[in-house]
Amino acid sequence: MAARKQLKLGAMLHGVGSSTSLWRHPEIPSDASVNFELYKSWVEKAEAGKFDLAFIADGLYINEKSIPHFLNRFEPITILSALAAVSKRIGLVGTLSTSYSEPFTVARQFGSLDVISGGRAGWNIVTSPLEGSALNYGKKEHPDHDKRYRIATEYLEVTRGLWDSWEDDAFVRDKESGVFFDPAKMHALNHEGEFFSVKGPLNIARSKQGHPVIFQAGASEVGKDYAAKHADAIFTGHDSVEDAAAFYQDVKRRAAAFGRNPDNVLVFPGIGPIIGSTEEEAERKYQEVVDLVSAENALIYMGRFFEHHDFSQYDLDAPFPELGDLGRNSFQSGTDKIKANAKEKGLTLRQVALQVATPRPIFIGTPEQVAGRVQEWFEAGAADGFMVGSSVPHGLEDFIEQVVPILQERGLFRTEYEGDTLRGNLGLPIPANRYAKAAEHV
Repeated sequence: MAARKQLKLGAMLHGVGSSTSLWRHPEIPSDASVNFELYKSWVEKAEAGKFDLAFIADGLYINEKSIPHFLNRFEPITILSALAAVSKRIGLVGTLSTSYSEPFTVARQFGSLDVISGGRAGWNIVTSPLEGSALNYGKKEHPDHDKRYRIATEYLEVTRGLWDSWEDDAFVRDKESGVFFDPAKMHALNHEGEFFSVKGPLNIARSKQGHPVIFQAGASEVGKDYAAKHADAIFTGHDSVEDAAAFYQDVKRRAAAFGRNPDNVLVFPGIGPIIGSTEEEAERKYQEVVDLVSAENALIYMGRFFEHHDFSQYDLDAPFPELGDLGRNSFQSGTDKIKANAKEKGLTLRQVALQVATPRPIFIGTPEQVAGRVQEWFEAGAADGFMVGSSVPHGLEDFIEQVVPILQERGLFRTEYEGDTLRGNLGLPIPANRYAKAAEHV
C-alpha cells in the first residue's frame, strides 16, 4: 500500500511583519527585523515542528513610505548563513534578484550557503518589481516585465551551469600522490548569451543535494510559465480554495507541457493564520491588528504595489480610482487583482486600502478549524504545502504548537524528518551533474 502523501510546511520569517502597523502591537519586539536572537528562536521552533524550510524575503528599494520591516532588515544570504550554524535539518531559503546581481557571484553565494548548511539552501528567484531598484544600481531604467523574465531565464541557466563546474568526485585530495583534484572533472562554462558572458568554472563544488532548490513566486502568465519550466517550488497566494486549485492545476499542466514531472514542482500558498482557543479569541486577535492601521497608512501600504503611487490625492470615500496600466510593470498579477476586485464589488478607495493592508485571513479560528482548512486545501488539490507567516503576534508559534500536532495526528504531516537535505525532505530529485551525465552516454 502506497504511503499517504504528506504536506510540506515553510516558515516565513518577516521581522516586525508585512504590514504598516504590526510593529506597534505591544507583543511585537520593535527591533524584530534586526534581532538575530529572535530569528534564531523562530528557526529553532520551526525545526522542532519539523518544518521543511525557513524563508527570508527581500527587496532592493525603499523610501519614506516603505513598511517598517523593509526599512531596516537583514540581507538574506547573511542571515541564512548565520542560521545554518544553529540548525541541522530545516531548509534555508532566501530571495535574491536576477535583475540587479551577477550570476557568478550569486552562484557562489548560494553554493557556499548550500555547503555550509550541508545541502539545505534554496533560492527564491525574483526579478525585482519596484522600479526604484534601478536607482540603487547605477541603471538608467528598470527593465520592463517581460525583459526581466528573459534576463532571469538566462541567469538561471548560467548559475545552474556554474553549480556543475565540478563533478561530485572531482576532489581527490590524495596526500600521498599529491593529487588534489582531477582536472578532467573540472569544467569551464564558457557561456555567451544575450545578457551575460561567464567563463567559469565556479570556485566551490556542489553540496550533497546537487543544486540549491529553486523557488519562484510570479503569478503573471510569463511568471507562471517561468515557474513551471524552471522552479522546484512556487510561492503563491489566493483568497479561496477554488482559486488556489485552479492555479495549482494550471502550473502543474504547464510543467507537464514543458516535459517535467508535475510532482517535482511544489506549490506553496502563503497563509497568515490567526489561532485562538475559541473563534471569538481569534477574531479579537485579528481586530487588534486592524485597529492599529489608519486609512492614511493603508493608502501608503497599497501605493507600494502601484510604483509608490500617491493615493492621498483621491477622495477616500469615492469609488476606487481608474488607474489604467499603473502597477503592471511592478506587481502585475497583484495589482490586476486589486483593480478587478474593486470594480466588481464597487468598493471605495478606503475599503480597498484597508482590505489590502489588513486582509482578513481565511485560516482563522481554533486550532482544529485551522487544521481543517489546511487539510481541505491540501486534499482538494490546491496546495502541496503552505508558507506560514505571522499576521498577528505569535502567529507562527501558535501554528507550530497548536496546529502541527493535529496535522500529525491526522497523518498529514511528518513526525520526523525524512532526510538531511532540503531536497530530501521535499521529496525532490538530486540534479545530475551535466558533465558526468554526458560522459555516461559517450
